[in-house]
Amino acid sequence: MSFLKGSPRRQNDIEAGSSRSGDFDDGEGSSDPFDITSTKNASIERLKRWRQAALVLNASRRFRYTLDLKKEEEKKQILRKIRAHAQAIRAAYLFKEAGLSVTGTEVPPPAAPGDFPIGPEHLASISRDHKNEVLQQYGGVRGLADSLKTNLEKGIGGDDADLIKRRNAFGSNNYPRKKGRSFLMFLWDACKDLTLIILIVAAVASLALGIKSEGIKEGWYDGGSIAFAVILVIVVTAISDYKQSLQFRDLNEEKRNIHLEVIRNGRRVEISIYDIVVGDVIPLNIGNQVPADGILITGHSLAIDESSMTGESKIVHKDSKDPFLMSGCKVADGSGTMLVTGVGINTEWGLLMASISEDTGEETPLQVRLNGVATFIGVVGLTVAAAVLVVLLIRYFTGHTENADGSPQFTAGKTKLSDAVDGAIKIVTVAVTIVVVAVPEGLPLAVTLTLAYSMRKMMADKALVRRLSACETMGSATTICSDKTGTLTLNQMTVVEAYVGGKKIDPPHNKSELSAMLCSLLVEGVAQNSNGSVYVPEGGNNVEVTGSPTEKAILNWGIQLGMNFETARSESSIIHVFPFNSDKKRGGVAVQTPDSQVHIHWKGAAEIVLGCCTSYMDADDQLVEMDEEKMNFFKKAIEDMAADSLRCVAIAYRSYEMENVPTSEEEIAHWSLPEEDLVLLAIVGLKDPCRPSVKDSVRLCQKAGVKVRMVTGDNVQTAKAIALECGILGSSADATEPNIIEGKVFRALSDSQRDEIAEKISVMGRSSPNDKLLLVQALRRKGHVVAVTGDGTNDAPALHEADIGLAMGIQGTEVAKESSDIIILDDNFASVVKVVRWGRSVYANIQKFIQFQLTVNVAALIINVVAAVSSGDVPLNAVQLLWVNLIMDTLGALALATEPPTDHLMDRSPVGRREPLITNIMWRNLLIQAMYQVSVLLVLNFQGKSLLGLKHDNNAHAIKVKNTLIFNAFVFCQIFNEFNARKPDEYNIFKGVTKNYLFMGIVGLTLVLQIIIIEFLGKFTKTVRLNWKQWIISVVIGFIGWPLAVVGKTIPVPETSINEYFKRCFRGRASSTRKENDGV
Repeated sequence: MSFLKGSPRRQNDIEAGSSRSGDFDDGEGSSDPFDITSTKNASIERLKRWRQAALVLNASRRFRYTLDLKKEEEKKQILRKIRAHAQAIRAAYLFKEAGLSVTGTEVPPPAAPGDFPIGPEHLASISRDHKNEVLQQYGGVRGLADSLKTNLEKGIGGDDADLIKRRNAFGSNNYPRKKGRSFLMFLWDACKDLTLIILIVAAVASLALGIKSEGIKEGWYDGGSIAFAVILVIVVTAISDYKQSLQFRDLNEEKRNIHLEVIRNGRRVEISIYDIVVGDVIPLNIGNQVPADGILITGHSLAIDESSMTGESKIVHKDSKDPFLMSGCKVADGSGTMLVTGVGINTEWGLLMASISEDTGEETPLQVRLNGVATFIGVVGLTVAAAVLVVLLIRYFTGHTENADGSPQFTAGKTKLSDAVDGAIKIVTVAVTIVVVAVPEGLPLAVTLTLAYSMRKMMADKALVRRLSACETMGSATTICSDKTGTLTLNQMTVVEAYVGGKKIDPPHNKSELSAMLCSLLVEGVAQNSNGSVYVPEGGNNVEVTGSPTEKAILNWGIQLGMNFETARSESSIIHVFPFNSDKKRGGVAVQTPDSQVHIHWKGAAEIVLGCCTSYMDADDQLVEMDEEKMNFFKKAIEDMAADSLRCVAIAYRSYEMENVPTSEEEIAHWSLPEEDLVLLAIVGLKDPCRPSVKDSVRLCQKAGVKVRMVTGDNVQTAKAIALECGILGSSADATEPNIIEGKVFRALSDSQRDEIAEKISVMGRSSPNDKLLLVQALRRKGHVVAVTGDGTNDAPALHEADIGLAMGIQGTEVAKESSDIIILDDNFASVVKVVRWGRSVYANIQKFIQFQLTVNVAALIINVVAAVSSGDVPLNAVQLLWVNLIMDTLGALALATEPPTDHLMDRSPVGRREPLITNIMWRNLLIQAMYQVSVLLVLNFQGKSLLGLKHDNNAHAIKVKNTLIFNAFVFCQIFNEFNARKPDEYNIFKGVTKNYLFMGIVGLTLVLQIIIIEFLGKFTKTVRLNWKQWIISVVIGFIGWPLAVVGKTIPVPETSINEYFKRCFRGRASSTRKENDGV
């Protein structure tokens, strides 16, 4: 079975695992349907296979948190219908308008009642029809802004009264959610379990026969107690499942809550997507999601991916001819600003989202494997239950089953039919209850429980999980490819060095060393060639600078040089923008000055921009040719700054002839800005300090067998300096190829060459997003489980390709976040390491729960089978077994699956993805405990009367006392063994137990309920009260499990897994059989 598959290299550690996974495939070629190493891109056929192979008693519960394949197909059909419906409505309106224009009827823009001259339905029609003529009726985007009382440069006022007025008039940016499943639905799901249904039927029959034969006063106990126990199991199961669903619902709401910048009252402020109102002015940059329907105000090479709305993978360029923007689409390229005209349910996206319920189901590899484990155990349990049923029925109907006084329970021809049926029902009830205990229906759900718990706790650790499987896959991660800026560093950049006018100026903002013209050009370039903005409040104090950290640093430097941002922006007009491109490592802008000159400003990676420069401007405003000596001077300056871990940015410009500038809007949109013959204005060095905790986090990863690699767009020298500071490189001696490599060098290699050196790479500098993708692919081909961090739109392919994609929450674009599996909310590498701990914790907790559950399974089955075969009676009856099932299944999962991660998890190598779920350590632990429990309880079963001094008691009472003690001791064994399961390979099982309040609470609750059951609910459970000596015996039997576990942990286990041993035996036998056949 799948749960025994694994590498023989497993070390003696359960909580952390050992050998690295060597799997690049997702198990497609495996014959075992439960062997799926990655569900991230698994085919639908593969997902169907394991569902069909699973032994399931309650499909609606077992498959609740898996992907609903049928619903997924229905969802796609609904999306297609809604898109077609929206297009049909649009076509109908256009047809109606065409008819009006033929008749010559001109429809003036209607006035709307209320605070605004335009109503929501007219706004919706503008967005819906996508017709420029309709927009022009309202005076274009500026006339529409006037109607919405919006200033296109400064946005809306944004005070509370204004926002309320807008929400009342046009609605809020929300849509009605489909209601989640109610508690009653979960209750109904829990009732669908086949075994529980059989037990309820048996309980009803037993109830009827009992009342008939013994009267209602005494006869209802047998059937009533079983019915009550079944109802208790159903209710507790439903409560547990319902609480999990609420946690998932909260996390999904958190995923949808995007934060973005809007311009209000002249300043950029960050708000939730739900707080957007009609009239808001929103800046759009590459990778953003269009948060509402709107009209483009200004755009530069703005391209929108509308596939989420139209279903067609087509990039649409937006300009004044086609300015209509649809909510839910992504900015594929360029930048711009938009005016919001429709929010929430008044947008096609809102209608779409309100019409479909988001299916958050998604099976994880561990969940699939546990279904395999549950199926295997279930088959064994069903076989045992069937054997018990047959043996008990034969013994009963042949007269070998005796009453307490020694008389046979059934005598052919004498026993009443109702008594015979009642006896048979009790036997069937015991057999079915064995199935309930034997088939661990809750085992795969324990994964969901621990994942739900982990996801909630990871939110506190600044990690938002988007895909469940990423949580556990992170426990297998063997390498992390991390960005530098903002992840390993603080993302708080400042300009600390500057070379201007052909020389170094100190301090870097020393304006006195700059001439007027040079300063003017610098200010123009800094202000216009920027995505950031500067807000100066009325008092002039506390200037607010917004934008990326690099933009903010350079804008602050410009302000120190005397730049007035608003004045500089208004003095020249932008003709065209080439947005910063991570492949070209630079961005540019063409501006027209008041005297009709055209200046083209470039800003980007220092050595790349420097390579395009043929001259520089000196301190006397003279253009000086860039000779070899000066070029080397600047290159040396860049190297020196990079060696000090500074990010180097060059600022350059050139003048351009007005007559060569394209005139039509379409030509301008496709104009490639000239980037040759540039004049170097400045080279600045930006300091971005390493995060204080990053060195410890990198060291922790290395100790845990996870290699950290830095993949950055920065200069190789800068990357090297930061890598040394972070501990990614041990010393300067390590900073040689291929440990440290440039992106273009790696890119130029063949696939086989890349595979050869990929594992050696620690730092990749000047890398493009495609280089990151190539590195991820090479590492995965070598068998690594790869985690990748990314924040840009172009990182999306690498994030998608990696086993775990980690997007940055602060700097990350929406496109990057949507391609990721986990969002790191604080952009901090330390949070990535916490995710690794949680991933390992998920795996370790599941193993703890499996060990605990299998011990109960094995012990309960053996005790009942041996007793049934030998004496025709079972010491643990149906109600008692249902109580044990509750302890083992729901309560056990809650107690063990919610153990917080420990530092011990990071002391070993990553968990291999095909490691055996049940390791040799677990087999040792569970067999020792199960053998001990079986031995002691069977001795009590057969010799209990004499050992407990009950020989002189009434026989029926003595058997009841003996069976009660067996039941009580068995439950105490599980309570004590729950502590053992917490630390399968550590001697100190109490470490951290007092901090786990849920564990302590569940153990305490189990203890209290057990006392109540024995002392007060005897008629229901067929038990009698025990005296204090018998209670002590029960506790001592349970307690011995603790020292026994300590002794057991001194027994060494072979490194070769049991499965590997059996496979070798099988292979040996098969080969010898083949030889014999060949000989014949």
